[in-house]
Amino acid sequence: MIRRVLPHGLGRGLLTRRPGTRRGGFSLDWDGKVSEIKKKIKSILPGTPCDVLPDTSHLPPEHSDVVIVGGGVLGLSVAYWLKQLENRRGGMQVLVVERDHTYSQASTGLSVGGICQQFSLPENIQLSLFSASFLRNINEYLAVTNAPPLDLQFNPSGYLLLASEKDAAAMESNVKVQKQEGAKVCLMSPDQLRNKFPWINTEGVALASYGMENEGWFDPWCLLHGLRQKLMSMGVFFCQGEVTRFVTSSQRMMTTDDEMVTLKSIHEVHVKMDHSLEYQPVECAIVINAAGAWSAQIAALAGIGKGPPGTLQGTKLPVEPRKRYVYVWHCPQGPGLETPLVADTSGAYFRREGLGSNYLGGRSPAEEEEPDPANLEVDHDFFQEKVWPHLALRVPAFETLKVQTAWAGYYDYNTFDQNGVVGPHPLVVNMYFATGFSGHGLQQAPGVGRAVAEMILEGSFQTIDLSPFLFNRFYLGEKTQENNIM
Repeated sequence: MIRRVLPHGLGRGLLTRRPGTRRGGFSLDWDGKVSEIKKKIKSILPGTPCDVLPDTSHLPPEHSDVVIVGGGVLGLSVAYWLKQLENRRGGMQVLVVERDHTYSQASTGLSVGGICQQFSLPENIQLSLFSASFLRNINEYLAVTNAPPLDLQFNPSGYLLLASEKDAAAMESNVKVQKQEGAKVCLMSPDQLRNKFPWINTEGVALASYGMENEGWFDPWCLLHGLRQKLMSMGVFFCQGEVTRFVTSSQRMMTTDDEMVTLKSIHEVHVKMDHSLEYQPVECAIVINAAGAWSAQIAALAGIGKGPPGTLQGTKLPVEPRKRYVYVWHCPQGPGLETPLVADTSGAYFRREGLGSNYLGGRSPAEEEEPDPANLEVDHDFFQEKVWPHLALRVPAFETLKVQTAWAGYYDYNTFDQNGVVGPHPLVVNMYFATGFSGHGLQQAPGVGRAVAEMILEGSFQTIDLSPFLFNRFYLGEKTQENNIM
């Protein structure tokens, strides 16, 4: 099944045990650590409690057809669709390697859980429309025998995007594209805004777009839990550890432009076990890079970007961690229960959080204000100076808000065009990407996972053509620019 889309020599005959495997023992206070992080996440994120995630501290298998680096929702979605679409049930071995077993720094659990279709690119609109359907019918996809049904706490209150005079024409153009793709979005004048949302101050607002269906927010932690639970029932193997090395084979060939290039194939992944200096080699046929904010480091391990500048071999994966703050505040006089997620003309955003007059929101910093991503410490001055003034201007009731808590998370930020990277690398022929979505990866994960699985199993995208998201565009300098990134 996999052999159809791999270069010669990467079939299952490769998957044999090699001598010299190093094994190392270690101990781990699993229950204590998970309990601690679950309490933290439960206190600040929506949704109902989920069961403790299963222990994955054991050694990985000696071989696996597919190794997925990154156990967030994007990586899990790829695993789900590979198993769902495989021709022979149980015929494909899939291993998911995740270094942060508590997900304390994972983008998935620290997300605000939003989903909308108000993008500028048709591909992003199509991905989010499919994801909305997936989430609304989650138990048709992720049901597990004898397990309770999942409740993602989906709140369909929509997104409300505000545009100034200079951005109004672009908003009109975007909404036209969104409607063509099947999204239920309408434009609103300042008068219409005030009539529908009397709590809003329309100063500086020339136009607004409002999502009427399939938009809102949900509990990302329960989606993560549901995917893991389903994958374990499908026979997917999980391992807690860090990928530290790829063993590759290579061959040189001449391109049509008379450029000599080296094609590489990964045939072994080294997984360093937690609390140990030992590693476990895993022989494989396919590697999925779904390592999020750290995916460029994983790509570099395979030699991607190590060639001369200006060449395909020297083209790096332009994805880096960008720290984003999320603040939670209380305001008894704030907007009511039907308040959508509001994205202001300034870039600040907010939405309701639960039923107790709580709200959460934030703002992406300007390029020159980007905080150090070395840790997840929160800058509370950023809220006071860069977020709250805009919130109070747009919603006068927020002048009296009181910040309750805050956290920080990572965007897997694509510095080239703020869009996802999907599909195979042109030179490391069996590494596939599912990364770089710059803040909208969670909501598009179901569609992205399906697309990557289609590419692996069928050799091409089948349901949504994500060719504009291929790696080649970085070398060619062809941006696939998404304009609506919060």
